[in-house]
Amino acid sequence: MKNLLLLLPLLLLVSCSWQQQVPAIQSFDDLPYPFPTQKVKLESGEEIAYFDEGEGKPLIFIHGLGSYAPAWKQNISELRKNYRCIAVDLPGYGKSSKGRYEASMTYYATVIRDFAERLGLEQPALVGHSMGGQIAMTAALSYPEMVSSLILVAPAGFETFHKGEKEWFREVLTPTSVKLTPVDQIKTNIAWNFHDMPEEAEFMITDRIAMRQAEEFDAYCYIIPESVKGMVNQPVFDHLPQIEQPTLVIFGHQDNLIPNRFLNGGQTESIGRQGVERMPNARLKMIDEAGHFVHFEQAALVNEEIRAFLKESRQGS
Repeated sequence: MKNLLLLLPLLLLVSCSWQQQVPAIQSFDDLPYPFPTQKVKLESGEEIAYFDEGEGKPLIFIHGLGSYAPAWKQNISELRKNYRCIAVDLPGYGKSSKGRYEASMTYYATVIRDFAERLGLEQPALVGHSMGGQIAMTAALSYPEMVSSLILVAPAGFETFHKGEKEWFREVLTPTSVKLTPVDQIKTNIAWNFHDMPEEAEFMITDRIAMRQAEEFDAYCYIIPESVKGMVNQPVFDHLPQIEQPTLVIFGHQDNLIPNRFLNGGQTESIGRQGVERMPNARLKMIDEAGHFVHFEQAALVNEEIRAFLKESRQGS
């Protein structure tokens, strides 16, 4: 008990020091983004915020659960030299419109299709991280004529869960629990996505803390549990053999999130192989000293793999 009493002031000091670093924002639109942000309104009414950098073959970058377009900045800054790099904020996230969206994988896949059509993008490659990877696979299954190839970075969807585990996911996260996450836990949660979190990634913590002041924060807290339900309610594992597009799958060897340490355990590489072996035209690249945000933590290696894959895919088409 004595040790706990000594620890509490330290935790409060950590929380206060982070809060002092974070500028107050009134809206998610006030978040500092690394590239100019554009917006386009879909026929269904959602307003999509996005980056559009570079020229050439279009790549649509789709972020993961609780994330946003800036998570791709280490990749876009280099790949825009050779490709047209378009990173979206999904509805409910970042600077895109907020609402009580169903957040299913088919919903988000349709958003990506409508967004591509709205911008006149012909057969883009989809680059998806974590939940974004499952969305990209769902889009490839639902609209195969639209998607030229897939780049899946630590994708959700390869790991399988039984009925009870799915129910656990649905119940463990609620809008209230998201809203009440303390500052020190926010920092821990984001750091857990990395093998060794670099200083360049600390903006993710600062932005997540700042979001709590924004008027749309309740809507953000709503969409995260709905997105979790979307992932567990529409698994893609059984449909992987139907994905015929050339596919590059990248995982970090030290991924702390895949497989789920509470439910399954085991090695990340085994999950990667489990998925890739079911896909007719996919290959797996494991990268060392990298966690779940492998594309940020080992950006140079990931960018090199993406370039080589896209060059090979173009030559083979």
